[in-house]
Amino acid sequence: MTQEDTTNKIGKYFGWIAWIIAIGMLVFFFQELLDKQQNPNSSPTSYLSENGLNEVHLKRNKQGHYITSGKINQQSVIFLLDTGATDVSIPEHIADKLNLPRYNKYQVSTANGYTYVYRSVINELKIGDITLYNVEANINPSFKSDEILLGMSALKQLELHQSGNTLKLREQN
Repeated sequence: MTQEDTTNKIGKYFGWIAWIIAIGMLVFFFQELLDKQQNPNSSPTSYLSENGLNEVHLKRNKQGHYITSGKINQQSVIFLLDTGATDVSIPEHIADKLNLPRYNKYQVSTANGYTYVYRSVINELKIGDITLYNVEANINPSFKSDEILLGMSALKQLELHQSGNTLKLREQN
């Protein structure tokens, strides 16, 4: 093998490595872009209303949903706002990570039919600077999502105002 053949071979290897790195960087860049489209509220900003109450403005995502990052008992979670859900509904695998208590089992009607869930209570739920305490919730073993449905047991404690693609959540007096 000549020096020129070895140099060409090394050049081809570096060419392949450069392409792999370039593709990896593109995947990383576009994944971040897709994540922002899915959850445009990954760092919800809080404002003070004219009454001095905390307010969070959420943007609707490309699918028309309001998804936001928040916290349950100081642990980060992702919420999907759902005014059709009676309670905050937490997939079992997330409830296990959050060490949420389980109480009696009961049947509920969901968009996918009837299922059994466990009653629970969230000590502290946060979105931006808005904090709710002792929120009724359920733990749903058949719900496989990585998002928590933020139902009316939490939302009824807030004032909601939608305008265009923005939903304002505000603490109540």
